[in-house]
Amino acid sequence: MSEPSQRRVRKPGQTAQQRRYRARLAAHASWANTSDRTARTAAGTAAFLERFERQVDPEGALPPNVRQQMAVHARTAYMLQLAKRSAEARRRKRSEG
Repeated sequence: MSEPSQRRVRKPGQTAQQRRYRARLAAHASWANTSDRTARTAAGTAAFLERFERQVDPEGALPPNVRQQMAVHARTAYMLQLAKRSAEARRRKRSEG
């Protein structure tokens, strides 16, 4: 659906809340019909890890097993940074409200 001509056109008269509801409904229906969740997400998971492999070894000089292990650590560090920023944002929101 990346082609502009293939994008779904917003139905006129739908509120943001109605669009969110329809999207949630479609997502749950889709996952309900997915028997192999791992296979469905494998390409995205691999692409995400490749990002970190390029980060830790831009020239591709390391052995694949070493590069993958380093990439897993880089991904974990990234997720921990996201979690920290999220916690800080929640703390700020609580103190402001």
